[in-house]
Amino acid sequence: MCNVQALVTNGILKMAEDADEESLTTECRREFRVFQKLLGMIPHLEERLMECSNEESMTIADLVQKGVSSARSDDTKSMKGAVLEWITPPDVPLNPPLSRNVKTNRGFHHSATGALLCPAGADWDDPETRTKLASGEMSVSGDQWPMFVYANLAYDPDDPWNGLFRNQILIWAFKHIFTSPSSVEKEAKATRSGNARIHGMTRVTTASIAYMATQLRFALSSSSVFCRSDTSTDSERFYDTVLEFLDHPEEKEDVDELLNWWNCQVFPSYVTRERAVTKQSALAKLQERRAAKRARTA
Repeated sequence: MCNVQALVTNGILKMAEDADEESLTTECRREFRVFQKLLGMIPHLEERLMECSNEESMTIADLVQKGVSSARSDDTKSMKGAVLEWITPPDVPLNPPLSRNVKTNRGFHHSATGALLCPAGADWDDPETRTKLASGEMSVSGDQWPMFVYANLAYDPDDPWNGLFRNQILIWAFKHIFTSPSSVEKEAKATRSGNARIHGMTRVTTASIAYMATQLRFALSSSSVFCRSDTSTDSERFYDTVLEFLDHPEEKEDVDELLNWWNCQVFPSYVTRERAVTKQSALAKLQERRAAKRARTA
């Protein structure tokens, strides 16, 4: 959601000033961390930015921005039709039907998408609520998270962490974007490596959850064009609030548990590598023997 030109310009200034990160505001600190991650992702980018002119640095920023926009556009276009398969019950067509290419009847205008997008805490089964949401009389800002972030669309106001970001449709959306569209099915049919494998992604991150949820929210909406400043979808506000919450230090324990759950769903091979060796197994005994031998040698 960031403006890459502004990100690069401010990042270069902070590097030149050798600014203390703790002296920055929360927003500037987060922006600088994004800039540092960008430097780590693109080989030799830091050296190039520190040596080139302002004009050349803006050219580099433009190229990065085009790559970001192109990748996001591909994901948006791909999920636009795929999401209908996930919300359609087996052997039961949606009534009324929804088009894969036209989104005007989605959002709060359809019961299937409206139930998922309904703000947590609001009652979608209440006809008055449905009418107000569909007409826009009841506006929904980005910090009013939709019901689809909760498992089984069950929101408990007394325990809002219960089921948070554990809905099955989130898993399908994540796999669709990061592994491959075919991996959403039980038996993957992909013949090419997915985005995660191509870019060495072996675990779920808070940022990837926020991005995927933002894409899913937009796919379910009636908006036709993805725009960060669109007040009707308020996508930027939604993305920022999700990421800020999941990255908050005081939520770390619950977030770590959530990420572990996600890794079990999406990257089981990584979880297997991280899992402790089974006690009393032959491998465990061999490792004990190795440790004892090392201790004797020491």
